[in-house]
Amino acid sequence: MLKGISPIISPELLKALCEMGHGDELVIADGNFPCESIGKNAVVVRADGHGTAEILDAVLSLIPLDRYTDKPVALMEVVKGDSCPTPEIWAEYEKILNKYEPDHHDIDMTERFAFYERAKNAYLIIATGETAVYANVLLKKGVVTY
Repeated sequence: MLKGISPIISPELLKALCEMGHGDELVIADGNFPCESIGKNAVVVRADGHGTAEILDAVLSLIPLDRYTDKPVALMEVVKGDSCPTPEIWAEYEKILNKYEPDHHDIDMTERFAFYERAKNAYLIIATGETAVYANVLLKKGVVTY
């Protein structure tokens, strides 16, 4: 354990976050996301037992979002015709994003298969045990300044 770092950030996840550079992307994936097949070229870190919102909070405590991108956050939009209402977890994400990036966290609502294609280029995929549907979130890392 380290001071100031959430204990849900495993050593493997901390290493992957440190390796990421400006403009690299990461996916915080729900339990239904095909992490291993989409992440064939990515670092895939397991965070079973944790939800996407708590991982999002822990990750954003360590990395900034890309300020050179209009929409540094992407969510997988609900598939047209799906009877699923607007996912409640998105409101949790909004609160967390406001906590860390109040002035810069515009969200790109991305069609399911376009989200998968973008995720194939992610540096890191964090596989959570999240049971909420449409709970996948993609972040573009920004420049760390002191």
